[in-house]
Amino acid sequence: MSGSALSPAARLRGLKPDWLTDPKVWRTEVLAGLVVGLALIPEAISFSIIAGVDPAIGLFAAFTMAVTISLVGGRRAMISAATGAVALVIAPMNREHGLGYLIATVILAGAVQIALGALGVAKLMRFIPRSVMVGFVNALAILVFMAQVPEMTDVPWAVYPLLIGGLALMVFFPKVTTVIPAPLVSIAILSVITVAAGIAVPTVGDKGDLPSSLPVPGLPDVPFTLDTLTTIAPYAMAMALVGLMESLMTAKLVDDITDTHSNKTRESIGQGIANIVTGLFGGMGGCAMIGQTMINVKVSGARTRLSTFLAGAFLMVLCIAFGPVVSDIPMAALVAVMVMVSFTTFDWHSIAPKTLKRMPAGEIAVMVITVAVVVATHNLAIGVVVGSITAIVVFAKRVAHFAEVTAVTDPDHTTVVYRVTGELFFASSNDLVGQFNYATDPDKVVIDLSAAHIWDASSVATLDAIETKYAQRGKTVEITGLNDPSAHLHGKLSGELTANH
Repeated sequence: MSGSALSPAARLRGLKPDWLTDPKVWRTEVLAGLVVGLALIPEAISFSIIAGVDPAIGLFAAFTMAVTISLVGGRRAMISAATGAVALVIAPMNREHGLGYLIATVILAGAVQIALGALGVAKLMRFIPRSVMVGFVNALAILVFMAQVPEMTDVPWAVYPLLIGGLALMVFFPKVTTVIPAPLVSIAILSVITVAAGIAVPTVGDKGDLPSSLPVPGLPDVPFTLDTLTTIAPYAMAMALVGLMESLMTAKLVDDITDTHSNKTRESIGQGIANIVTGLFGGMGGCAMIGQTMINVKVSGARTRLSTFLAGAFLMVLCIAFGPVVSDIPMAALVAVMVMVSFTTFDWHSIAPKTLKRMPAGEIAVMVITVAVVVATHNLAIGVVVGSITAIVVFAKRVAHFAEVTAVTDPDHTTVVYRVTGELFFASSNDLVGQFNYATDPDKVVIDLSAAHIWDASSVATLDAIETKYAQRGKTVEITGLNDPSAHLHGKLSGELTANH
């Protein structure tokens, strides 16, 4: 046996996750999960209010989503729970048809997400440009901050020194030690101060009653008929798309932060499974949460599934076993954490004057439009779609000017060679027809495409139109220099695109 061979025990250790073999990783993951679990409670209650359901419904969703996605999701350390985007989509269903239909919608949305994941919808992420991603991140940071504003207005004056103290602790405590996450220290110290001094400020308990028992599985209370399916299907489809968009964008962001790759197809299917489980346990459904994910990954330094699992587990334990204690946590402490998250999430480099001077105007416009649409609609999915469409238009407009035509006539004036340079597609080929001298050119015309590429049927149709115009004047056209893909496309479509071939 060679000296470099690993013993069975060593090989087994290599198969174990980091948190089982490294005490430091274990500590980081456990404390990160505790911080996120605390931060999830007021958020889940707030989203329950948006959806028009009992706070327990949102808390159950946060618990089941986090625990399930930690096992079946594709992105480690990402937090999934009840979210505002999903709450906004399904709120009309609850308002118009009741809780049973809302739960049925969540389960169907999960099934749709599994189907979309299996069909490879995650691969569409590659078509989202960087400027849209930056806009998404910045808009997210703004939304996280805006969500805290109501907690900072029309409140007792004591909230403000608590808020400032919480932010100061999170800025300066890491300079002393990083063993314990600064947000956890901030929440603990502010809670002790308010309770010991009897300071009257809004607390977690003011948001709503915490559940006193675990959720029980069951089927939604709806008739299992075609009418029910047609009623919930549009909402389920909308929820599935919004949830996947937000989850995949958040996963990509965490990939960039941690410099690791995640399986987006597994994440899509995992989101679907988590929503089905959540629905069966009476939760309101959800998706990835950018704010809590940033607390977990960026602020607390978590990197494994353990932190995600514990975030959900701690949430339920805190609600059921320590409900009275958690209810006394001042909202100012959690608001301070979220304000810090919004500040660290925002890409300040993207709006620095030095960056803006170098960035093409189109890229800046795409980023600004993405931010504006997300902030205006409070819907990340709509912002990403509008931003991506804008980026496509900007790209098409820019590339359309890359096709150039130069003409060289033989000394004996019997042949003219047109050299076309650039990318030929629907935007650039439209201007091509007008760049030839049909009336004055000699009888033989050569169109040299050795420096061009044909991308679509519009370009082939344009070349056919040019040939037709010359043929009407008794002149012949020869197309040369086609690369293999262009020649294949031209050979397949030339003369077949009009009824009069």
